[in-house]
Amino acid sequence: MKNTRFREKLKWVPRLVFFDEDDFLREKARDKEKIQALIDEAEHLFINADDSSERFFLAGTMGNLYRLIGKLNRSIGYLNVSLEIAKEDKDLTKEIIATIRLGESLKYANKHSKAFTLFEQALHAAYENDIAYIDFALQHKGKCLMEMGHYEEAMEAFQDALTIRSSKGNQELVESTEQAIMYLESTKI
Repeated sequence: MKNTRFREKLKWVPRLVFFDEDDFLREKARDKEKIQALIDEAEHLFINADDSSERFFLAGTMGNLYRLIGKLNRSIGYLNVSLEIAKEDKDLTKEIIATIRLGESLKYANKHSKAFTLFEQALHAAYENDIAYIDFALQHKGKCLMEMGHYEEAMEAFQDALTIRSSKGNQELVESTEQAIMYLESTKI
C-alpha cells in the first residue's frame, strides 16, 4: 500500500469533524487548517501518483476533505476525477463509492435533485451486482430525501439501511443510522 504515512494521518480525520445538528447532520470540519494541510499533502501525492488505484484513492480523499471545509467546487471536481478513474478501470465497486461521494458533495451544494439521481444510480448498481455498499447508498439517499422534505421516504431509506447495518454487526454504522433516524423524528413537521 502506497503513502502509508499519509493514510495513517487520515485516521485522525474523524476527530477533526462533527455532525452539525443545526444543518441536517452534515459533516463539517472542527479544524479547517488541519484538514487543509491534509489536502495540501494529498494534492502533492496526487501529482506524483503513478497508478490508477492510488490516484482514485487520493482524488476521492481530496473530494471528501474539500467537502468538509466547504470548498464544494473543488470537492465536486476531484470526485468527478475519481469517478472517471473508476470508470476507466472498469471497477464497479469504486464507481459506486465515487458516485455516492459525488452525490454527497452535490447535496452539500444544494443540488439535491442531481444528488438524489446519483444515490439512486449507486443503489441500483449495488443491488444489481450484489456489492456491499447498499447501506451507504440508502443512508445518503435518506439524508438527501430528508433535506428535500420527503420525510416518509427518508425514514424508509434509513430503516432499510439500519436493517443491513444491523446484520453486518458494525456498531459505528448502526449508530450513524440511528442518529439519522432520531434526527428525522425530532425535526420533521
